[in-house]
Amino acid sequence: MDLGNTITAQQPAVIWLTGLSGSGKSTIAARVSEELERRGCDVEILDGDIVRNVFPTGFSRQERNEHIRRMGFIAGLLNRHGVWVICSFISPYRESRDFARSQARRFLEVYLATPLSECERRDPKGLYMRARRGEIRQFTGLDDPYEPPEHPDLVLDTSRISVEEAAARVVAAAFREPKGMG
Repeated sequence: MDLGNTITAQQPAVIWLTGLSGSGKSTIAARVSEELERRGCDVEILDGDIVRNVFPTGFSRQERNEHIRRMGFIAGLLNRHGVWVICSFISPYRESRDFARSQARRFLEVYLATPLSECERRDPKGLYMRARRGEIRQFTGLDDPYEPPEHPDLVLDTSRISVEEAAARVVAAAFREPKGMG
């Protein structure tokens, strides 16, 4: 997939992918990272599953908010040093996503608005099935809320578009001139 010409003087961004489990965050993050690297960008991915293996945390509202605040802080540090940071976290609460936004020079919030029914149908890790059986508590989208972004920079429903199309839209949005510049 050719998503355009090589990188220009565009300032790197934190690309924050948020949505329910199974919405495609990790898959899209990997594809966007490949394209940015192809363009010569320095890129890091902070992925929820990988980060939780290194920094385990609980699933209460407070623990989730603290975790996302930490990841937002780290993403902001990397971003201020010229790194494109792709974050793929469920990040169910607006307040922690807003904090993450405040840490970055440029922040692109991408809401994967894939319907719960589709995420549950995909269920790549069997988590919805386990939550429905009562084996997992505080599962986002079932017995714990997901607060959709009020003003995301990009909304994608991965039940309606391919991974390639989703990644192309994310990259295109990342290379648009930021509001108030130019």
